[in-house]
Amino acid sequence: MFGQSIRRLEDDRFLRGQGRYLSDQAAPAGTLQAYFLRSPQAHADFGPLDLAAARAAPGVHLILTGEDLRAAGIGSLPCLPILEAELPLIIPPRPAMAQGRVRHVGEALACIIAESRAQAEDAAELISVDYTPLETLSSTAAALAPGAVQLHAEAPGNLAFRWKRGDAAAVAAAMARAAHVITRHIPNQRVTCAPIEPRAALALVEDGMLTLHLNGQNMHGIRAQICAAMGLAPESLHLLAPDVGGGFGVKNVAFGEHVALLHATRVLGRPIRWVAEMAEDFAASAHGRGMDATARLALDAEGRFLALEVDSVSEMGAYLSSNGPYCASHTPATALSGIYAVPAAHFTARGAFSNTAPMEAYRGAGKPEANFIIEMMIEAAAHDTGLDPQALRALNAIRAFPHRSALGQEIRDGDFAARLEECARLADRAGFAARRAESAARGKRRGFGLTGFLETARGAPGEWARLRASADGVVELAIGTQSNGQGHETSFPQYIAHLLDIPIASIRYVQADTAQIARGNGHGGARSLHMGGEAMRQAAGVLLAQARSSAARLLQCMPDALHYQAGRFGLPDGRGLALAEIAAEDGALEGEVAHAVDLVTFPNGAHAAEVELDPETGEVALLRYTAVDDYGLLLNPMLARGQVQGGVAQGIGQALMERIAYDPESAQLLSAGFMDYTMPRASDLPDLRIELREDQPTAANGLGVKGTGQAGCIAAPQAIMAAMRDAVGTDLIMPATPEAVWRALQG
Repeated sequence: MFGQSIRRLEDDRFLRGQGRYLSDQAAPAGTLQAYFLRSPQAHADFGPLDLAAARAAPGVHLILTGEDLRAAGIGSLPCLPILEAELPLIIPPRPAMAQGRVRHVGEALACIIAESRAQAEDAAELISVDYTPLETLSSTAAALAPGAVQLHAEAPGNLAFRWKRGDAAAVAAAMARAAHVITRHIPNQRVTCAPIEPRAALALVEDGMLTLHLNGQNMHGIRAQICAAMGLAPESLHLLAPDVGGGFGVKNVAFGEHVALLHATRVLGRPIRWVAEMAEDFAASAHGRGMDATARLALDAEGRFLALEVDSVSEMGAYLSSNGPYCASHTPATALSGIYAVPAAHFTARGAFSNTAPMEAYRGAGKPEANFIIEMMIEAAAHDTGLDPQALRALNAIRAFPHRSALGQEIRDGDFAARLEECARLADRAGFAARRAESAARGKRRGFGLTGFLETARGAPGEWARLRASADGVVELAIGTQSNGQGHETSFPQYIAHLLDIPIASIRYVQADTAQIARGNGHGGARSLHMGGEAMRQAAGVLLAQARSSAARLLQCMPDALHYQAGRFGLPDGRGLALAEIAAEDGALEGEVAHAVDLVTFPNGAHAAEVELDPETGEVALLRYTAVDDYGLLLNPMLARGQVQGGVAQGIGQALMERIAYDPESAQLLSAGFMDYTMPRASDLPDLRIELREDQPTAANGLGVKGTGQAGCIAAPQAIMAAMRDAVGTDLIMPATPEAVWRALQG
């Protein structure tokens, strides 16, 4: 069953409208509704809120403020990373709701609990807030400018950290002897995850325990963050998630709304539900990317890379979200050289506070930024030296493994040159000149880009899984990683069916419930099959060993005399026992494993894009897209291909249209919804040709698999922008909107 393209089992109920999404589920009797009053100011002090009229409004049961939470002993939301930084990471307090000062548009001021959402919204209109506006900082440049207003007393100069890795002296020496030193400014704009389902939660006391139903990606991690803020013991809080309509990173962490809802249900003793509007998530959840880099690439006369130097500043926003600093420092460093051998490298990463929403992991979490830098530098080098960009890539691709990068990442497998060569062939690079001439004859410009990518996939190390075979023939799989749309309900039982040689229909899948899942690290970092699959593999081994021992005792034979097939231990004389029969005699069979694997896998490949643009309007059409990727062995090729296509679509969106924009003077959010934030539609995309190769399985897990979840998002932006540069003839920055293209063509 390993390697079969089994259609998603969960799609039957999704297509019938029977998905179990939090906002669709019937609420318990007596459930109240929550609404959060949010600041329209980006930076301001405010006095005590005038709540009298709102508290007297119809249907209102409770109004909580940040001061109420502080009085209840509730502290800051935690930031997780510990960076060994040159300037240590500074973590200012991040209250669940504002306390006397707001630092970004959308920051919550009060939580109104009422019988209905409409009543809560009406009451919010009655709350009077006296703001004293303060100077705003809408960008890292403004935040780090001399004399800029300081957002946090703990962070002089608005600098959250300065982190360095690599050998600066070796880079300087290589630059001094280089035939060419290429310098470019390479921004990676702020974007938003925009999952189809906004954040939502239901807080209540259930079976005597404080309980939070939420659409999150990591139940144990989020619970730990909430408990840290509220001073709770983890065992006193039950978290669980139904179906989750997309995550992409933003649903991997705790938010102040979770804390406020739990405290409110603790005060009132009633269930309380909150469902965010999309505009709330745009303003108040978290954004991704937001790295501004200056890079220098040194080459010898033949085009061999000698050194890479990158100095970056990343937007941390008004507060540090749980994973934000890590995404701006450590994770890009693991992939900064991409698929290329760069003998010397030095990377400086800084994080700056500004009056914007916090930054958090977004599909790829630092690796898209890193790959974009090296690939755009290769395009720049080709332009400045007259060398062919594909020849540069082929000349410098890593060919001997294991390879230790100049920033310390050991890359253990891959065939990068072969991917580049095959992608060029499948994308018909050789025939591009004729297609370009045909476009020119119609007054259009056509461009071709072919770039590589390398992901360093792991996420949080280690994972937990448990298998239980019972007398009714059902095998229950419980696992600590979690689906938010990827198809785990199919692929994970598929793998257990393969390991135990039993029908997939006999497997019951359990996830996202701290009462049933002992531990686990959820989803993030393309870790689910790498980490979760290894836990499943080991748990199946434990269960089968236990079952073999029990079968040998029941059949009065030596364990080695038994053969196992189709869920049954048998003897040559025909006697045997199925797993269900063994469980009926001995009680449920169980295999439980928590492993501590911390190895990285290396998804990689080459992507080619072909664009055509109208020089009169700047309008861009993406005509062709080809990918040749290596994700190790494929458990379910159809699901893997779908994951890559989804990531590619998001990467195309970033390259051509997506951007979170703040007003430079007021730090007002200008792209506050889909009227102002453009995402790709089906009509914007060509057929995405995704070719998957399985000739480089990884040894980092027992399955030979590498993560597919983030790769398309890591690979697509540079392929698109290389094609755009080829069409326009000059450097462009993302997003390459029609206006930006038109202005570039005007010189």
